[in-house]
Order: sequence, then structure tokens, then C-alpha cells
Amino acid sequence: MDLMSILSALNNSHGPAGDEAGVRDTLRSLVEPLADEVRVDALGNLIVHRKGDGPKVMLCAHMDSIGFIITHIEKEGFLRFGRLGGLHAPDLCATPVRFANGVWGVVCVPEDADPKELKLEQLCIDVGADSEEEVRAMGLDLGDTAVYNTTPFTAGKRILSPYLDNRISCVVLLQVLEALKGQPVHNDFYAVFSVQEELGLRGARTAAYAIEPDYALALDVTIADDEPGTKHSATSRLGKGAAIKVMDHSVICHPQVVSKLRELAKEGDIPAQTDIIRAGGTDAGAIHQSRGGVLTGGISVPCRYTHTPLEMVDERDVEACVRLATAFVQAELPTL
Repeated sequence: MDLMSILSALNNSHGPAGDEAGVRDTLRSLVEPLADEVRVDALGNLIVHRKGDGPKVMLCAHMDSIGFIITHIEKEGFLRFGRLGGLHAPDLCATPVRFANGVWGVVCVPEDADPKELKLEQLCIDVGADSEEEVRAMGLDLGDTAVYNTTPFTAGKRILSPYLDNRISCVVLLQVLEALKGQPVHNDFYAVFSVQEELGLRGARTAAYAIEPDYALALDVTIADDEPGTKHSATSRLGKGAAIKVMDHSVICHPQVVSKLRELAKEGDIPAQTDIIRAGGTDAGAIHQSRGGVLTGGISVPCRYTHTPLEMVDERDVEACVRLATAFVQAELPTL
């Protein structure tokens, strides 16, 4: 699977938090040839199973993105919106957006707005309509959702794209499944593409409860500590390898899992680094508390400019994450 082709396919699919059907359908078409069993649970998680004789191992990558939801249509045709996940007003000025039915628009800012004091409620979406009636004639209504409509591209070894959080980890999980195609899987492996992570880790919670894994890894992006003016609230850097999570705001990873990941990275000569962030969380936060507890860790792709219309990762880090996650699925893990 070519990384940029998959990424483009995922980003062309509609999938903001709570409205993931489009991206789920795309993922399902890609995973079905790679799985023993594929199902969708009641909340909308896509659960892929490769049967093995070892402990249950769950790898989870959330497929939802942040997005916009229409809350009011002005008589002049402008759309007021609410947030689905972490939208920040200064990042959105003049950003192109796309609705599920294919209508495009742009986020507009009042001319008298102070950029230093900009609030989300001051913004609106302009879809080129002159009236509320024209908006409705376009097939748009209250509750409809929109996503960034920016285009992925590469710059050297770097990939820039909307929604690398967390479509790039969906690519990682797809490539793990591809790496295991046609060979026996040592552990009983569940690959979960979860919903509503951006709204509070909701999908991972129900998936973990149903699967009852012995071990789990959350695959996600992490804040990079190499942006200009960094306040060192994170530890990973682009191009330095897979980031092995130790802690974020949602979880302190199990020492046994952290140690195993570091061991596998060393044995496989896989570039790796430590992931600690002071704020923000991943699906690990919900998974490790499921039922009687799950031995949980995380593998993260360092990412710059998260939650903006163009995020950045390094393709070498993505490759390292694929190799490390695949090694964990096939590793000798104690039966609990």
C-alpha cells in the first residue's frame, strides 16, 4: 500500500468525530483482504481480527477527525458552527472546508475582529450562498458536518496533510496488517479503528470492553518538541523514530509494555524515542481502565502543527512505527 495514496483516500472520505461512516467504509474496503474477520460494533468502531494462539493483543488507531457542525444558518447565507473536538479559532481563518455532500466553503472572519482576541463564535462558513433558502437548496441543514479541505503533499522526507491526527496512524495499522498478510500471527490480534476519540476516547472504551485484550497499544500522533518557540511540553522530534509512549494526560503506560517496546526496538534496530507529553491524551487512556485493567502502551508518530489545516510528520518515523507495532504483535508476551 502506497502511503500517500492511502492517506489521500482517507482524507477524501468524510469522517469527523461522530460521523465516521465515510472513512470507515474506505478502511473496510482496504482491510477485508487482510483479515480473518471484520465487523462494526454498535458505536461504529471497525474491528479487524487475525487469529492467533497467544494472548489477545489490541492495536487501536482512531479514525475520526476534528470538524465543524452547523448550529445556525444566517438569513444572509452564512453558517454558524460548533466544534467537533479541538478546533481553535486562530488556526481557522480563511480555511477551506468540505461538507459530506460535496459542498465546499471557507471559514470567514468579521473584518472588525481582533486576531489576538478571536473566538470561535465570531467565525462562520461561507458557502457562496446569498440566503438561508439558497443554503438549504444546496442540501445543507443544521447538524451537518464539515472537515478541512486541504490537500496532502510532501516536502523532502516530510508529509503535510490535514488530519494526520490520526489518519497517519490508520495508515500505520493498515501497513501492520499488510505486513502480516499470508503468514501466521503469533498472538490473537485485534486491529481497531476507533470512533469519537476527539470527543473523549469513546470508541476505544467500548471496543476494549468487548474484546477484553491482555495487551493494547494506542497508535496516535504526539506533539513534536521541535517547533519554533517550543515550551518543551513534549519530548519527541521529527525524524528520530517511533515515539514509545511513557505518559500523557490520560495514561501512565504500563512499565512492562514500555520495556518490551524498547527491547523490540533495540533488537530490530528500529529507530525509537521517548514520548512524554504534559497535555492531551490518546485512546490508551480509556483502554487501560477497561474491565479489570489492560497492560497498555502506545506508539506515536511525532507531529507538528496538530489540529491545524496542515499537519506535518516524517515518513521515516511512520516506517519505524509500522516496524515496531508489527514486532509487538508477533512478540512473545506472557499469558496473563
